[in-house]
Amino acid sequence: MKRIIFAAALVMIFTTSFARKIEGKTFSTAGNYRIEKSADPVLLNGTEFKTYKIFYANTPMKVTVAVVKEKGSKKFVVISDKLSVQYVCNRSYFGVKKLDSIFKNEESMDDENNLNRSEFFRQKVLGTGGKNDREAIRFIAAYFPFLINDFGITASK
Repeated sequence: MKRIIFAAALVMIFTTSFARKIEGKTFSTAGNYRIEKSADPVLLNGTEFKTYKIFYANTPMKVTVAVVKEKGSKKFVVISDKLSVQYVCNRSYFGVKKLDSIFKNEESMDDENNLNRSEFFRQKVLGTGGKNDREAIRFIAAYFPFLINDFGITASK
């Protein structure tokens, strides 16, 4: 009986450590964000990729981030119901780019009218490269709402 209780406690500890949520502030009207690792992979260009879900306190907008590892870099494909883009992280920089055509699928939203162009150019380089997945997705969660034109978001500190 003690072994069963001990085993159950270990399982609980491991599942809570892997299911840990990341939270932070966007300094926008979207409110605080919460990031959760998703069990549902995204299929892009015939390949499945691990994903994260981003939830915002003040909007029902659904955001999924697929992590695509390539030689020497990572691409974080951001798919939402308003706009889809990618953030690139390599040795030199971390920043936003328009979605590569190979990543476009039925879920991606590539509407130019929803893209805030001035914010897009501000986010071309957000920092130095070499970020791990956790750091990169925190940046994405904080900055992505500013890319959406009709969101009515303004920075506030």
